[in-house]
Amino acid sequence: MAPPAAAASGRVLVLNASYEPINVCTVRRAAVLVLKDRAEILERGEWALHAESMTLPRPAVIRLKTYVRIPRDAHRRKITRRAVFARDAWTCQYCGHERGNLTVDHVIPRSKGGSSGWDNIVTCCAPCNRRKGDRLPRQANMVPRRAPRAPSATIFIHVAAPVIPQAWRQYLAAA
Repeated sequence: MAPPAAAASGRVLVLNASYEPINVCTVRRAAVLVLKDRAEILERGEWALHAESMTLPRPAVIRLKTYVRIPRDAHRRKITRRAVFARDAWTCQYCGHERGNLTVDHVIPRSKGGSSGWDNIVTCCAPCNRRKGDRLPRQANMVPRRAPRAPSATIFIHVAAPVIPQAWRQYLAAA
């Protein structure tokens, strides 16, 4: 049976040797890591990968066999729109509207001395962004629902795969 088209281009969660989530990769890259004996399959997909002389279960979650040192502050440096949206669960931090026409907003506008760091940027829908304009939160009477902060180390897993497969959840919950 052939895999569904969406599953064929699926993503695989990569865990460090310590079971810490560190990356998302393609099924092809995960298969190469497993075949080179650099990783093991922890969770399998519903279908298999077939070659002329072998069959390999489709990896959904793999764990590296040797520990890879990841700088602890690596996730704090990469501020992107998608990372801010993922941190804020793709929800406007002023009105609570989900998805739609999202933008980013500097809580304290840059023109008023606000920084462009994780602690001053929030997800905002376009109407709220226009309504707040270049004003401070108290001037606009618009305070973010949650105070902006640096995200957890797993934020880029959510950026790479906005919809988290069920097989990944137990590994991301522990992180």
